[in-house]
Amino acid sequence: MAHVVVSEFMNEDALAPLQDKYSVLFDPTLVDDRPRLLRELAEAEGIIVRNRTQVDEEMLAAAPKLRAVGRLGVGLDNIDLDACAAHGVAVHPATGANALAVAEYVVASLLMLFRGAYQANSRMLAGSWPRADLQGRESTGKLLALVGLGGIARLVAERAAALGMHVAAFDPFLPDDDPAWSGVDRRETIEELLTGADAVSVHVPLTDGTRHILDADSLSLLAEGAVVVNTARGGIVDDAALATSIRSGHLGGAALDVFEEEPLTAAGAEIFVGLDNVILTPHIAGLTAESNSRVSDVTVANVLQTLTS
Repeated sequence: MAHVVVSEFMNEDALAPLQDKYSVLFDPTLVDDRPRLLRELAEAEGIIVRNRTQVDEEMLAAAPKLRAVGRLGVGLDNIDLDACAAHGVAVHPATGANALAVAEYVVASLLMLFRGAYQANSRMLAGSWPRADLQGRESTGKLLALVGLGGIARLVAERAAALGMHVAAFDPFLPDDDPAWSGVDRRETIEELLTGADAVSVHVPLTDGTRHILDADSLSLLAEGAVVVNTARGGIVDDAALATSIRSGHLGGAALDVFEEEPLTAAGAEIFVGLDNVILTPHIAGLTAESNSRVSDVTVANVLQTLTS
């Protein structure tokens, strides 16, 4: 049996330091075979996961020797932190390792949504020349609202400001004197943040307090034609209300990388059918060749440190 189990994909080359000291089972298909995963964990001291493997009481009971959970990313929704603490299992997110990839995804999405010219392939290939229909908007001068001002949001703010956008944020947990507020207008309430904003990007975890924080009422505060980007967690944005607002013409579009139910099913995506100004991607905002390498290296180093201490 393996000392360390990897149940989802990562940069396999990064496992070398672990393989020098421990037996490692690298099998990204394990996430889809829960019974086999639990069996493979019988002797494991460490497990490396992404966001789909559920690290819960059932898993911890099946892995009595487990000492470390390495998370290939930063979100911990799939990990029962209280249960891990009770079992003495250390949890290591790869904090900051994919932040740049997410920030670039957000900015690229904003530019695509404002311009609105990048989904004309089918019409062009059909011999159409829809030039009059594709007059988009520039990002310069637009007001970007950031829900949360953590590490990723700060990178987004820097890049948006470089494009000439005005940036505001709502983050009640960030002190007034934090350097992150430099160049970012502070808003005291979510309503104040959203009112009149041309774009909003979400950068908070999913909690009872943030679930559907962008609902029909709050989305109605955005400026006519505003766009929404969610790379944080599904459920923070009320996707049904978002789709309704886009169909009504109030909002100008959205880019969604996360969903309340993942993987997104055909039934779940039904609300977006026919909306050409919606970009849907499969939770890959933080995944680039470079970030995958960084995340893998950081995660392996974290797990190795716990196992050798």
